[in-house]
Amino acid sequence: MQHRIIVLGAGYTGAIAAGRLAKRLHRDDVAITLVNPEPDFVERVRMHQLAVGQDLKPRPFTEMFAGTGVQLRLARVTGVDVERKTVAVTDANGADELAYDTLVYALGSGWNAQGVPGTAEHAYEVAGRPGALRLRERLARLDAGQTVLVVGGGLTGLEAATEIAEARPDLSVALAARGGLGDWLSPKGREHLGKVFGKLGITAYEHAAVTAVAADHVATADGRAIPAAVTVWTTGFAVHPIAQATALEVTGTGQIVVDGTMRSVSHPDVYAVGDAAMALGAGDKPLRMSCASGTPMAWQAADAIAARLTGGKLPDAHLRYFNQCISLGRKEGLIQYVTADDRAVSAVLTGRLAAAYKEMICKGAAWGVANPMLGLPTRRHRVAKDRAAAGSVAGVTA
Repeated sequence: MQHRIIVLGAGYTGAIAAGRLAKRLHRDDVAITLVNPEPDFVERVRMHQLAVGQDLKPRPFTEMFAGTGVQLRLARVTGVDVERKTVAVTDANGADELAYDTLVYALGSGWNAQGVPGTAEHAYEVAGRPGALRLRERLARLDAGQTVLVVGGGLTGLEAATEIAEARPDLSVALAARGGLGDWLSPKGREHLGKVFGKLGITAYEHAAVTAVAADHVATADGRAIPAAVTVWTTGFAVHPIAQATALEVTGTGQIVVDGTMRSVSHPDVYAVGDAAMALGAGDKPLRMSCASGTPMAWQAADAIAARLTGGKLPDAHLRYFNQCISLGRKEGLIQYVTADDRAVSAVLTGRLAAAYKEMICKGAAWGVANPMLGLPTRRHRVAKDRAAAGSVAGVTA
């Protein structure tokens, strides 16, 4: 019998995990099924580009996984039963149920309204393709001089504000941040960010905690009313809610608690990667929701699954950060170098060279989905045929 591996979600982490497993394990021994509602890969790190009217390169999974043995199941996940080891899905033919021996949970996250009144009714988002396309259509209808307000001063907010301002210099673009503009960056990083905002004409509202969103403005905690013909909400991400409805051990925000090999601490047949997982990095600090975190998590999970199935050595890589890559439009960028636990150091890279660096990172991330071994040996390893032996391998802990 083939060992059934089901991967839920084909974002960066799910697609990388599926492809890496296919390269690690012999297809006669395992059946790898990748469940995703869409037939092509979405470059989430480019959604701000899509929102301003840029067209992105199509990346169909049929081409990306050609010859790997990975089977794509176009369906939406509606539930997971970790006791029965089944996944409930819905596709064009209706409801169905898939059984697994090993599950990789990579359903990711969406935008987080943070419970702020009016956000769901009036705000736009760039956390996924539907939201980015909706914003794209709205921006195209704006007249010159109208105001676009980006709420949220993190990486997504900075990239969205600068991309919109560069693509539509006829608009009045502003950003509202709960703290200071780029206050987590080094002094050099903050200085460069301020220069780019000035050059693009972006107004920065600092220490402006938004408490309500209306059709033509937002309200802040200190009593300000900031005008906005369009409000773009970028205040963080909320994980897919399915895990919280299972028997898996999760955090208060619904992330699956995993060990150093991305294995669920409560259900050893389940692995979680990307935004869906609560994993610890350097200094035992939780990894932030990002592609920078998700990619090594996917490598770690795939290598651990392969090792446990074949009796190989478990991976012991320590997940750490090196830099934060921020695009500031197509012509400007900021690379903030950081410590292993993601704290800014003095060194930065700025300007066109930083923009080119960030573009290389984005292209590399998409390339890594289709080429998940990154130059490592691709010889497939056989799964132990003795089921008792296989069971003892599956019991190994990190």
